[in-house]
Amino acid sequence: MRCYFHLLNHHEELIDDEGVEVPDLESAKLHALIAVSELQREYDGVIEDWHEWRLHIHSSKGSLLHTFPLLKPSS
Repeated sequence: MRCYFHLLNHHEELIDDEGVEVPDLESAKLHALIAVSELQREYDGVIEDWHEWRLHIHSSKGSLLHTFPLLKPSS
């Protein structure tokens, strides 16, 4: 199944228009957590307020499959 990972806050939307092929929703969640961890390391100090961001996982048909808040990475 192809999943798309969109990052949103109150002011911005970062839309994934490529998506990733995964075997199931649990794999999509794991993929998302790894990607978010890498993103937070890359932007540490640039984005201070991660709690306003959410990650939405959508199916190829546009259905929302899962959502979770981003938390400030631990130091």
